[in-house]
Amino acid sequence: MLVSVVLNIMNEERYIADLLDSLVIQEQPIEIIVVDADSKDRTRDVVSKFVKKYPFIKMYVHPGTRGESTNFGISQATGDVIAFTGGDDLANPNWIRELRRSFSEGADIVAGRSIMIGLKAWEDLDRVELYHRGYDASYPSANMAFRREVLKKVGGFDTWFITAEDIDLNFRSIDAGYSITWNPEAIVYRRTKSTVYGFFHQAFWNGAGRKQLTLKHGSLWDRYDPLRMFKQKMTFWALVRLAVALMGYVGFKVFSDKGPYGKKKP
Repeated sequence: MLVSVVLNIMNEERYIADLLDSLVIQEQPIEIIVVDADSKDRTRDVVSKFVKKYPFIKMYVHPGTRGESTNFGISQATGDVIAFTGGDDLANPNWIRELRRSFSEGADIVAGRSIMIGLKAWEDLDRVELYHRGYDASYPSANMAFRREVLKKVGGFDTWFITAEDIDLNFRSIDAGYSITWNPEAIVYRRTKSTVYGFFHQAFWNGAGRKQLTLKHGSLWDRYDPLRMFKQKMTFWALVRLAVALMGYVGFKVFSDKGPYGKKKP
């Protein structure tokens, strides 16, 4: 089973070599499709060195939203399974093996376990889960993999989204009758933001992404699990993240223009 790892990256000069080092040692056969969304730093120079050394790595330049660039990468991939992770992440040495094991057992979509590394206070922040038809639809694309036919049937990522395009893809895949299999042994190490600005920026646009989801799919407040949210650690940084995310949620609603769903678009 050929697994294609599609990477949508931009300005990842600092970390992309670490990610690729963690991918080239994965269980074969794999191919790595790197789509650079027009980086302004030395990202492409770093990737080019790997392309020359490893024939199963290919690089393309395709600017656009995260959805647009990732969809282009999917179109270039030839694998039976398409896996995704982030440009500043690290894959556990058994990541592909575990994904492949789940698919060999009949999975349609596999979500792996993400372990946050970085500032301790931010490592401990819980993910805000969103449920749809009994599945956790909020698994991030930083550690997910899909059978090719699933992506073909649902049409890949919706390019309208600024963020939360991965949650939208999960929603549509579930609506199409596919199931998400959780494999905690398929591990990706994800870096927390390194600055307060980066933390605020991420929280703001995550909030905006959740608003985009409501504009497309309708009210989602009943899809959150209040008990799970109540059990989360309400630390100072968790409250700050919530406040900034609410700013993004409200701000997107107020300042966006009309979009393709008869609602608002950035």
